[in-house]
Amino acid sequence: MVSEVAMEIRQLKSFVTVARVGSFTKAAEMLDYAQSTITAQVQSLEEELDNRLFERLGRKVVLTREGEKLLAYADQILKLSAEAREVLSGSAAPRGALSIGAPESLCVYRLPGLLHKYRKMYPAVEITLKIGTCADFIQWLRSNEIDVALFLEKKMNIQDLIARPLIYEPMAVLAGSGHPLARKEQIGLYDLQGEYLILSERGCSYRSAFEDMLNKAGVRPSSSLEFGSVEAIKKCVISGLGITLLPRVAVEAEVAEGQLVDLNWSGPDFNMTTQIVYHKDKWISPALQALLDLAGETIK
Repeated sequence: MVSEVAMEIRQLKSFVTVARVGSFTKAAEMLDYAQSTITAQVQSLEEELDNRLFERLGRKVVLTREGEKLLAYADQILKLSAEAREVLSGSAAPRGALSIGAPESLCVYRLPGLLHKYRKMYPAVEITLKIGTCADFIQWLRSNEIDVALFLEKKMNIQDLIARPLIYEPMAVLAGSGHPLARKEQIGLYDLQGEYLILSERGCSYRSAFEDMLNKAGVRPSSSLEFGSVEAIKKCVISGLGITLLPRVAVEAEVAEGQLVDLNWSGPDFNMTTQIVYHKDKWISPALQALLDLAGETIK
């Protein structure tokens, strides 16, 4: 017989915070508790669940397999608890917590302006940002790990997600100023035969679209190098290492300064759009509604 487990919100909040920051000391500072309190709450949770949730490897704290399983449920429980308090408070003013997913390119070039305005207008909302790929965001939206996501993707039509297009995002195929292709008036797919490509990480929507185009045309680059950072990609291309594809908004400064050359792509359109997406069954809190409205006004 399995005994009943009486998990408390405080225990779960301590557990989730330790999991996120990887330290009991940092979690105590963030939650304004004594470290002994955090340790006691996590130990009590481990005893109730009869499972070890963390491995303590020197100063580093990492989740066990059981801890990883609990984390997804704990995130949902804390979100639902916050939503319940907000509904019952009767207040329509945006407050509470809001978790946003976004790719690195949008975090750097689209989100700062939106978040600056949002924080100024709604200071009582605590914002958490998670960087990932489109595949990550779909999973996180379905598991309620994030409330909303910004996608850089072709116009989405996924049955259980609601996507609001915000702005069409032109893409640019780029090289360093000394690259041979920089001297051509325009380039197409077949100009990339045998070229070295510098690509964003797997799961990135525009990388996938680019590779699909090349594969369908039978174009074989000589090799490719993968980076998770847009800035690292730009530095490599500027140094003459290869060709890349990036959102034009991410390279405007470097193109204007002559460090990067926009190769005037004559191939198929990538049809990328920045969209704000949430689950169709998601409760639209005042905080989330305010973000949806402000995104439509700001990113355009």
